[in-house]
Amino acid sequence: MALHAEEEESLEAIKKWWDENGTMVVVVVVAAALLWGGWTFWQSSRQASIAAASNLYEEILTLASTEPGVALSDADRSRIISVAGDLQTNHSGSVYALYGALFAAQQAATASDLDGAEQQLRWLLSNAQTGLFGNADEGLILTAQLRLGRILLAKGEAEQALALVEGLDPGTFEAGFAELRGDIYLAQGRLVDARDAYTTALQTGTGASTFLQMKLDELGNES
Repeated sequence: MALHAEEEESLEAIKKWWDENGTMVVVVVVAAALLWGGWTFWQSSRQASIAAASNLYEEILTLASTEPGVALSDADRSRIISVAGDLQTNHSGSVYALYGALFAAQQAATASDLDGAEQQLRWLLSNAQTGLFGNADEGLILTAQLRLGRILLAKGEAEQALALVEGLDPGTFEAGFAELRGDIYLAQGRLVDARDAYTTALQTGTGASTFLQMKLDELGNES
């Protein structure tokens, strides 16, 4: 059946529009498809990465879970540090890598590897604000800073330890940081400052610390 004149005009108009704009439409459709495919692939890869990081961290938790009073074996300790390294290398943007570093630092310190513990804690603090899957909470950061301060002091680097803790807002960790400051001042021979810091630690702590009280008592009235 022959087309009516109006229909022929409409068809010609469509053909003309396609000749003028068809290429652009194809480009837009292809670009949208590529963008959607890229987004889907990124989401899938991201979820796979999160799952892999979670599995590695779960392994650390399993290895670190021991009965009270039971020490980890050297093999388990080494494995924790190794898995933490895997997290840092392959999942550095994951919050699991941050907590893994904290566990690894603890195991290194237990093995008297103070340099290794310092390295783990510094990595944590350097990466704590850039987590792709979620930033670290304040408690984790403060815990790492407190432990790093103790590691530096144990290494005989009291000045660096003091520089680390001075000016910090300790939040709910005030008692721990005050005690650390007391230990640093004591190492520096600043007995009055040490006594003040220990007193603050006792006053702000949630419970009485016999060991902390002993530190304060040993200072006596020296100045």
